[in-house]
Amino acid sequence: MKKTAILIFCLVVQVLEAQENQTKIIREAGLQFSSLPAAKFFYTQHFIFPFLRGSSFLTENNNIDFGLTAEISPVSINGLAEVVWTPVAFFQTAAGGRVGSGWNIKLFGGDVYGIGFNREGANNRAEHSGFAFDGFLWKAQVGAALQVDMAAFFPGDWTRIVIRTYHEINYKSYSAAEPGESWYYEDDEGENCNGYNYYCNVFIGYQMPIKLDTLGFLAEADLFLYDTPDREIWGDDRIRWTISGLGRVAITKKFNATLLVQFRLVRNYIDPNWEDLYYRKRHINNSDPFRLAFYQAVLSLAYQF
Repeated sequence: MKKTAILIFCLVVQVLEAQENQTKIIREAGLQFSSLPAAKFFYTQHFIFPFLRGSSFLTENNNIDFGLTAEISPVSINGLAEVVWTPVAFFQTAAGGRVGSGWNIKLFGGDVYGIGFNREGANNRAEHSGFAFDGFLWKAQVGAALQVDMAAFFPGDWTRIVIRTYHEINYKSYSAAEPGESWYYEDDEGENCNGYNYYCNVFIGYQMPIKLDTLGFLAEADLFLYDTPDREIWGDDRIRWTISGLGRVAITKKFNATLLVQFRLVRNYIDPNWEDLYYRKRHINNSDPFRLAFYQAVLSLAYQF
């Protein structure tokens, strides 16, 4: 077994060394602005090199993309890494992770929680507890994607209908949290617990040879896989859906702007004044559990160099 592993390792090293001169490095820096009290700056460096390429259209662009990202927002700082392998044009596998921490601020008279616990306080109300950098928030994930570009079957500038679906299992953790404790990160709903999660998305888009080069529709689903006692009472066992419309403008060959308008299926509760309750004290309306509501609009500006 050891000999086999050594031979495979040597083969991979030889392939990488033979293709070293073909490695492509892409750097990208950008800003994100949201209609929520949120913003983010990011810098990413991709190392893309060919790997086990073939002569057919299905394998001619096979590669491994290793990406490193640093990002900072008004309430958090993160480092991310991801490896994406494309063994064939219609399939990708990915693995990666994130580590970061945060702090809390007051903005426009309200609190923005970059980190901390979401706990039950007096009168069943939610109560934030935590301070800046009191723990690390980290995530590790593995995933796979299926994708197709109709231009591969119907060549032309106006035939690029793109369909892609990605599925992922991840583990998220707040280092200061005990099992079952709820926590905030980057001013979300504060309903996270340490444990496994399932995430997937489906993107359908149309790419065009004009300035407005992409229009698309994105549906995302997120499901907590850990078991919290009586979670069905407040709807913790249900899939969280986010639905988005997307448009991207290629301002120049290297500079683009993307607008994302997002809606969410939010849970309906039967409790009066449910917004004031700690989330585990709410009761979902099982006869009418969801409604569609506007979530946010996000403008992302990105420059590649």
